[in-house]
Amino acid sequence: MSNLIARRVLPVLAAAVAAMTTAVLGILMTDLGDWYQSLEVPPWKPPDAVFGPAWGVIFSLAALAGLFAWHSTRSFAFRKRLIELFMLNGLLNALWSALFFRLQRPDLAAIEVIFLWLSIVWLILHVRPVSRVAARLLMVYLAWVTFAGALTWSVAQLNGPFA
Repeated sequence: MSNLIARRVLPVLAAAVAAMTTAVLGILMTDLGDWYQSLEVPPWKPPDAVFGPAWGVIFSLAALAGLFAWHSTRSFAFRKRLIELFMLNGLLNALWSALFFRLQRPDLAAIEVIFLWLSIVWLILHVRPVSRVAARLLMVYLAWVTFAGALTWSVAQLNGPFA
């Protein structure tokens, strides 16, 4: 029974904790105060209330993708790289929030989102050989970050230059 727990339950818990940690870091960095409210935004920006639930779905799908990939192979090297790539992605995700909200630098966040986007592509390319389902789940994340990147770029263009 303990072997079953170690093989099945612990990866699920680890994926959930990783997704929640990334989400909490983003929440802690997000400040929708006066500075944010004063920004000029493009007319196609969704209401602020959409972003929390969207990120919740994205992080859930990313955690599921990690689980599908994890359970699709027993390769230690693959699993180690999978953890490294998800950690890098989580750090880049939190860094975007810090740049945009805490440092109030949408221009730097617009540059950083390129690296976040590339980290998702790297994840997709890593998991695709062992789990097409995982790769497809991560495509949703990539699509959302593509949209978020375009929005960040637009906000930077509408409000710059930044000091």
